[in-house]
Amino acid sequence: MRHEDPSTSRQARKSPAPLYTPEQRVRRDSTPWTLVQGILAPLQFLIFLASSALVVRYLMTGEGAYAATVSIVLKTLTLYTIMITGSIWEKVVFDKWLFADAFFWEDVFSFLVLALHTAYLVMLIGDLGTERDRMLLALAAYATYAINAGQFILKLRAARLQGAAEATSPFTAAAA
Repeated sequence: MRHEDPSTSRQARKSPAPLYTPEQRVRRDSTPWTLVQGILAPLQFLIFLASSALVVRYLMTGEGAYAATVSIVLKTLTLYTIMITGSIWEKVVFDKWLFADAFFWEDVFSFLVLALHTAYLVMLIGDLGTERDRMLLALAAYATYAINAGQFILKLRAARLQGAAEATSPFTAAAA
């Protein structure tokens, strides 16, 4: 009968696969697309916060439809920009335009976010539904965006923890 040390088997189950290979980390750190993503992500989040406030204001008071609409369009254009540049980043780092293993579920959910924002634009351009219907759709798009942003924040944190662990590991220093 084989006996395993419970602490080592538990540790093996808890250790996730690293997000980046050493080569991918070098590509990530050297591409200008990493900086572009680092600028666009917080910018998009600020636009999201301001736009959310404008949409909620409209829904609560019936005022400010134009400002809310402009902010939603701006948020959507920023989303398209970050999706395109993020795809380029993923191609440079992982050699896949989208759905690299490390970001597969984030990319899947990003498409839902993109679909809802695009549906808003279709409704706006086609004058479909009421102003309120469009604003409610925008809120649904924003809710999915908030979840997706959370996914990426968790990945960023995991990447930082991986980098810190590699920097302090005696095995990493010996391999370098």
